[in-house]
Amino acid sequence: MRYANKKNVQKLVTYSIIVMASISCTGVDKNISKTMGCSNEWFTLVERQILTGDGQGHGPDLGSMEWRSVVEFKLGIRGDAEVPARDSEPWCNYINKHFIDKSA
Repeated sequence: MRYANKKNVQKLVTYSIIVMASISCTGVDKNISKTMGCSNEWFTLVERQILTGDGQGHGPDLGSMEWRSVVEFKLGIRGDAEVPARDSEPWCNYINKHFIDKSA
């Protein structure tokens, strides 16, 4: 009886560790977009949510002005006076606040 109980405790501990690891990993992803700014990691995060290519490997370089223009087009905000200049950190912050954080 004692051996079976020890096995159950080991299983419970193992499952608990797996669950805690899963929860902590998802928490990291949500916080990443809040601190990255205009970085390659952030551009990659945006690209995962707003595809700018044609699905066959063709499209603008991540983070380029062309890429940022396509992001604006896909979001329906190109030409909106409220959107900061594309070549600025505030642009990344605006996109992040209004579109990326909401879908994370």
